[in-house]
Amino acid sequence: MVRVTGPDARKLLNDTLTCRFDDGLKDAGRWFALLSPQGKIQIEGLVTEADGAFWFTLASDLVADFVKRMKLYRLRAKVEIEALPELAVFWSPDDPPTNQALLAYRDERAGGLGIRLIQTQNAAEVGDSDAAGGAYRAARIAAGIAALGEDFGINDVFPHDVGMDFLGGLDFKKGCYVGQEVVSRMQHRGTARRRPVIVTGVPEGAAAGAPLLVGAREAGTVGRDVEGHAIAIVRLDRVTGEVATVGGLPVKLVLPAWANYRFGEAAESPDVADA
Repeated sequence: MVRVTGPDARKLLNDTLTCRFDDGLKDAGRWFALLSPQGKIQIEGLVTEADGAFWFTLASDLVADFVKRMKLYRLRAKVEIEALPELAVFWSPDDPPTNQALLAYRDERAGGLGIRLIQTQNAAEVGDSDAAGGAYRAARIAAGIAALGEDFGINDVFPHDVGMDFLGGLDFKKGCYVGQEVVSRMQHRGTARRRPVIVTGVPEGAAAGAPLLVGAREAGTVGRDVEGHAIAIVRLDRVTGEVATVGGLPVKLVLPAWANYRFGEAAESPDVADA
């Protein structure tokens, strides 16, 4: 967990990260990313606004790097950036039975992906599993949402590759941020080639990063699976009706419910006016 405060916080975040920092952040978790200048994802997670601060939930092994990078971008801005290791992130598929969390907000992606709860007490008091646990991971995979460290690595993908343009993680109207020029060019030229796909029937023992083949041709790689279900980032134009396999065994490919792209064609983005 990272907290960002100060009179210049909104401007710094808006000028650095990919998503929109407007009043809609209150009570809602919005997907954000910090990109390289070349437009690839370095860090991603959720951000919400509450109690005069911006709260970032992201993988614990990314926190130190995120704080370090944001302090470099801060320069002379009046902003405080602090890691809060004493706080834990939990997850509930719906409103929790008790309200002992210090902070609670709804993950707004894909029409709503449960409730994130920030607190220091026992998980059993607020939700069924933590934000990295099996129940959350299964819900995320079913919604077709990829995660850094689970489905792709640092500097491996552009935001379009994981559907951030569909799921509120990119703002095409606010002006420049780190990597914005590449993201904007991909949007306007329609050059995104890869998209997230749900894979079912992943064979037991298949490691995250295992190649997904369509016929004899590699189309992408699968992420970490939960009971045979996983996310793969695939080249849509290579999924042309031949059998898809992982580890030599057939699997089924399903498009997320929110996707308007199709197998066998170029990967399209939503209209900029609607993004």
